Amino acid sequence: MADKQCIALVTGANKGIGREIARQLAEAGTSVLLGARDPERGAQAAAELAAAGLRVRSVEIDLTDTASIAAAAQVIAAKQGRLDILVNNAGVLDAGDGPPSQAAIAAARRALETNFIGTLAVTQAMLPLLRKSLAGRIVNLATTLGSLAINGDPASPYYSSRLIGYNASKAALNMLTVQLAAELRDTPIVVNSVCPGFVQTDLTGHRGFMTPEEGARLPIAYALGERTGSGHFVEPEGETPW
Repeated sequence: MADKQCIALVTGANKGIGREIARQLAEAGTSVLLGARDPERGAQAAAELAAAGLRVRSVEIDLTDTASIAAAAQVIAAKQGRLDILVNNAGVLDAGDGPPSQAAIAAARRALETNFIGTLAVTQAMLPLLRKSLAGRIVNLATTLGSLAINGDPASPYYSSRLIGYNASKAALNMLTVQLAAELRDTPIVVNSVCPGFVQTDLTGHRGFMTPEEGARLPIAYALGERTGSGHFVEPEGETPW
């Protein structure tokens, strides 16, 4: 799928795994739109990648601002005309989150508004552009914490990771994957939830056991069509139970 004509948008890509996904896509020959909420940080990240000879430019997009999302879609439509890959990477983990009995309501609301509602808004805005692709790919950056089965399994190492806002937002993201994959089943567009693994980023407090470079590999495989199928929830070890 990756050639000089392929166009990708990666949200939340000015740092961490998003930036690494943008870099690896560009290295594979894709023209990458590096989405960032902060235009200055986005422009700086894009300039650094472009200085390495990669085709990367920044686009301002804030998942909590519908006007920003609409403007980004208009810019892409005017300059690129279509989109082949959408990587929904942007997300938040609020320090006020926690178990259902203790989580700050504002923290849970922020997680849902950004990780689910914001991603839904971006996806809706970009779908008309993805429909112009011969083989559109939507990669939703997921997490094992979004699995209802694993959240309810006392034997799971993730059983005690009770972050009601974050976990619920990622479970909702999985619902988006399932329903959108079904809705688009008769089109060339595929949709998958891809868990990169426990990656060392700001979101994890850099406590992961994978580097961003390692964590980007599975999302990249789905973005480039090296892994096929639609409506799946996967992690490096294989399929993840919903």
